[in-house]
Amino acid sequence: MGVSTSSPEKGISVVTVDYPPVNALPVSGWYALADAVRAAGRDRRARCVVLAAEGRGFNAGVDIKEIQAQGSAALVGANRGCFEAFAAVYECDVPVVAAVHGHCLGGGIGLVGNADVIVASEDAVFGLPELDRGALGAATHLARLVPQHLMRALYYTSRTVTAAELHAHGSVWRVVPRAGLRAAALESAREIASKDGELLRLAKAAINGIDPVDVRRSYRFEQGFTYEASTVGVADRVRDTFGREREGAQE
Repeated sequence: MGVSTSSPEKGISVVTVDYPPVNALPVSGWYALADAVRAAGRDRRARCVVLAAEGRGFNAGVDIKEIQAQGSAALVGANRGCFEAFAAVYECDVPVVAAVHGHCLGGGIGLVGNADVIVASEDAVFGLPELDRGALGAATHLARLVPQHLMRALYYTSRTVTAAELHAHGSVWRVVPRAGLRAAALESAREIASKDGELLRLAKAAINGIDPVDVRRSYRFEQGFTYEASTVGVADRVRDTFGREREGAQE
């Protein structure tokens, strides 16, 4: 359990997340992920990093139960931890290939939205259930996956989209059967890693430099509203429904 790094072949590092049962990461998990991705990118032998996960799904966001138990300290920790993990993927010195299976929700969108290439299994679904969890955030990253108005509709409704739908929008590179996901991700990473390592690092910096949106600043702006929702009490009111059946429609 936790975050591990392996090097299955020359030039490729695989960072794997494993927090059963659904990969909802605690505060420490987000920081561990950030550290692992940054370390993998700094390794001069690496030319591509694959971000993968074990278990039922790629990522279920933050550990809501930790926030419920520890309150504002865990909320601030989760905000900062997510910020660091998302930034680590975006700023990784080499390209990052996200290998996504099952659910990719909340913080998972922050990770894949900042990745360079997304390979997904046929059962992968993507979404931001933030409004159902008493939080706000990662619209910055969802907007990198789908057009603006679809992003808004998905955000307001908390609906999900499939890997096939994202492939149609051009944000998912390949959709493959679940059993072939790791091999497909490694195949894409291998193609990237065949390029000159120094030139790849320059290319990553150059492409980040021409991004139309500063993803760090944009996401930090969103996080301010998550904290505001917590301060006025609405976040706790919504978050307290997590894990329970809703009793009637909210007014």
